Amino acid sequence: MRAVILTAGEGTRMRPLTLTRPKTMLPVGGKPLLEYNVEALRDAGIKDITMIVGYQREAVMEHFKDGKTLGVNITYITQEERLGTAHAIGQVEGIAKEDKDAIIVTNGDIILQNKLIKNLMDKYHNSHAQSILVLTEVDDPSSFGVVELEGDHIKDIVEKPNPGEAPSNLINAGIYLFDPTIFQAIKKTGKSERGEYEITDSLKIQIKEGKMVLGLVSHDKWIDVGRPWEFLELNEHYLEVSETQIDGEIEPGVTIHGPVIVKEGSIIRSGTYIMGPVYIGENCDIGPNTFLRKHTSIGNDVNVGNAVEIKNSIIMDGTNVNHLSYVGDSIIGANCNLAAGTNIANLRFDDGGVKVTVKGVRVNSGRRKMGVIFADGVKTGINSSFNPGVTIGLNSSVGSGAIIYRDIEDNKIVIHHQKQEMKDKK
Repeated sequence: MRAVILTAGEGTRMRPLTLTRPKTMLPVGGKPLLEYNVEALRDAGIKDITMIVGYQREAVMEHFKDGKTLGVNITYITQEERLGTAHAIGQVEGIAKEDKDAIIVTNGDIILQNKLIKNLMDKYHNSHAQSILVLTEVDDPSSFGVVELEGDHIKDIVEKPNPGEAPSNLINAGIYLFDPTIFQAIKKTGKSERGEYEITDSLKIQIKEGKMVLGLVSHDKWIDVGRPWEFLELNEHYLEVSETQIDGEIEPGVTIHGPVIVKEGSIIRSGTYIMGPVYIGENCDIGPNTFLRKHTSIGNDVNVGNAVEIKNSIIMDGTNVNHLSYVGDSIIGANCNLAAGTNIANLRFDDGGVKVTVKGVRVNSGRRKMGVIFADGVKTGINSSFNPGVTIGLNSSVGSGAIIYRDIEDNKIVIHHQKQEMKDKK
């Protein structure tokens, strides 16, 4: 059976992190989110994978190439116009007809378990349904596609129902199995109100025509990965199942508790204290006397200086976090430089939920602790400070001594002016 991964979109709610890469290529637990899904499909026995790419496709194709290093065969189809999920799935009709079998389709930005894929294939072989949707239960389904079930047969799909009007708490989890009849339904699918061809509308056509459309309820962890703080939650999820692997150098005097991964070429200097789970990539220089707390993920070629504390954060490739700095509950992009004494606050003084700007709107993250989002190439000056929930745009710089309490756009420089007075000594 072939798998199709949808990874053509940008992920606009993740800006500015996605200005330089697709959302599915953001790192969690030391590798792109998309790689976990490829591994899950492989471990379920699926070796032929087609990726639907589009935005920043080079980042995906350069990383995965033909898939051989991961033990799979990867081919690519470019969705030149991003016109919705049904449009994307329709791109693989030619390949699917050659295979003459059902296909598994999954969004690239979700948690995928190989056992779930096996259960999905088993349900198909036992039922010979035309389509099967993986469903998950949520507390508030009003922001999702909600299904009405009768047994395991899907009778209707309601998109984003008003609060209290949802037919159930079971939502579309973004994982599907389709036999070739789905392509006939896609050809009959019109544009939705937002101008896209939605796969849920194609499924409604199948239901109306009397096709067998089933639901498979999953109790696996599910995260709606759309906003930056949800990537922190995802990072926590993958680090929690990691195991210790030390390929780099650990100097005497380093204290390690819990699972820690240290990749080849990295050195952890004396006096450093690590509370796992923590991931440290290749060719990193950590310490001395650094404190790395739980759920910290550090990319390749990262330098973390003396007396730095990092908690529950993602630090991407090529970034420097210099001495006497604090980073808490934050996502720091690639090739950033945090000067000495940079302090990132992650807790409001009134203990309220931290708000973050998403597509121009301030949104409550629901997190009591949330630091900053730095795009790639951000530079901070010595003793600069950042309030919770601040976003700093691509290649922007903040001068020494500045206190940043609002977002900064791309390619800006913030300079703090201090009034000084000089007098003669008496």
